[in-house]
Amino acid sequence: MSGGGAGVSGAGCSYQKFVHFALEQTRLRTTLVPHPSQEKFKFIRANEENTVFNALSFSAPKIRLLRSLAIEQKNSVQVLDFAAFSEPEYDLPIFCANAFTSPARSIVVLDLNPLYDTTTNKDYREKYYKNLMPLAHKYSKLLPWGGKITSESLRFFSPVVIWTILEPTETNHHVLYSALTDYYKAWLEVMDEAAQEISKETIERNTEAQHRYLTWRAEKDPGYPLLKKLIGESLAKDLVTEFLFEGVNSLGTKSFLDYFPEYAQADGTVNKKRSMMGKSFETRPWDAHGEFIGYADEG
Repeated sequence: MSGGGAGVSGAGCSYQKFVHFALEQTRLRTTLVPHPSQEKFKFIRANEENTVFNALSFSAPKIRLLRSLAIEQKNSVQVLDFAAFSEPEYDLPIFCANAFTSPARSIVVLDLNPLYDTTTNKDYREKYYKNLMPLAHKYSKLLPWGGKITSESLRFFSPVVIWTILEPTETNHHVLYSALTDYYKAWLEVMDEAAQEISKETIERNTEAQHRYLTWRAEKDPGYPLLKKLIGESLAKDLVTEFLFEGVNSLGTKSFLDYFPEYAQADGTVNKKRSMMGKSFETRPWDAHGEFIGYADEG
């Protein structure tokens, strides 16, 4: 993610640099083994000769799925979709790093997505995010809020989320790389400290919470149109459900509309509009303590 005036020429290399860093750091703390999904998608090929896919997935004692998809189009677009999901015996936040870089701009979402809503579940917020607020404060200054975003999009964001749109300069991407590595190290520390849950009821609750998240992300994945263009509709669907959000077909049986009935249309299909409801937030809707203040101006 360097190169300054060269636009995205170095972006793919640096996204790969982060992937290598993340895997190396993870291996220092736990044992990674290839996830079954890697076999099918590791050698995926795009329809366009100038496009390279790099798909990797692993599991570990506390990690149900650690996966990375990097897409590089020569002198054009670079994409990173990196995530880590814990085993249901742990209620860990989900590490999520999504970046889309073109010659004109980089669009980034970086977060430890909460398994449970941090506005209504204050204990969960205190448990995982209180100590991360200084990190969020540091990078929210360096990587400013990316502009209007709907409450729909905020549904699975945490108080430490970085949502930003950057000019793809060497300086900006140096800051972004630092944010990626610092946030991932923070997630690894949380993972290290996590104690295994033994309550069957709690494990089932964690499983459903993760499945709800996966169901939302699989349905709303903003990268799907690009995947469909590059590898065709059938393989794109498989990549979304069997790799990026693996578990959506195995962790539970509820459908998207079971979890989110407000999106049901009269014919029983899902309303595809991305901003069909809720307020838009033009500035960061959390304060320095992680309290949601997005609706404060409404009295």
